[in-house]
Amino acid sequence: MKLQLLSFNADAKTRKGNGADYLTAILYLAPAKIAGRGEVCSHRSVACTAACLFTAGRGQMNSVQSARVRKTQLFFDNSAEFLRLLREDIVAFQAYCAKRGAKACVRLNGTSDIPWERFKFFSDFPSVQFYDYTKNPVRMMAYCNRLLPANYHLTFSRSESNEAQALQVLRDGGNVAVVFSSASFPAFWNGIEVASGDETDLRFTDPRNCVIGLKAKGKAKQDASGFVVYA
Repeated sequence: MKLQLLSFNADAKTRKGNGADYLTAILYLAPAKIAGRGEVCSHRSVACTAACLFTAGRGQMNSVQSARVRKTQLFFDNSAEFLRLLREDIVAFQAYCAKRGAKACVRLNGTSDIPWERFKFFSDFPSVQFYDYTKNPVRMMAYCNRLLPANYHLTFSRSESNEAQALQVLRDGGNVAVVFSSASFPAFWNGIEVASGDETDLRFTDPRNCVIGLKAKGKAKQDASGFVVYA
């Protein structure tokens, strides 16, 4: 299977969810405005930008970062071609998964926060499970109100500047990812049960209305802004 934009088995996090039942492909772009074209993380915070996983793991390699920049530039410079290649990738990945009897899962915002619901991927590929994290409260509220396609799952990402919105998401029945300083997560955060989000990346399998605990990684380990919760 040759993928042009999506990555498969490219990082430790998504590999944890790969098995007999699910296989995940992920799209990594250059976050924020790194590609020099436009913003792909409209609701990023200062600390989120500083701690971005763009430079974690294989992302530290110049060749990997350059490839992500090229993909992002293509998205802005020739969106029709980008979308065509992405559709081809999803078709190929879906066929690959079908041969192995596994559910095809696609995460389109590996290092971005693009509102992919503006396009037709979810309706065009109804048997694919799509999922993402987002810091965009409008997108998250649409998800909580069941206004997004049934095969698209969203988890809201708390930062040092959007805790009020995160708490509202929890009140509305959604899930919120919280970065903690240690893998020993507290049992509850703001009265809501905490489940580990590091054991698998398959967020659509999480219980509804819970906090997803993530251990601080990369530059986030040195965070003192409030982005990382010390508990």
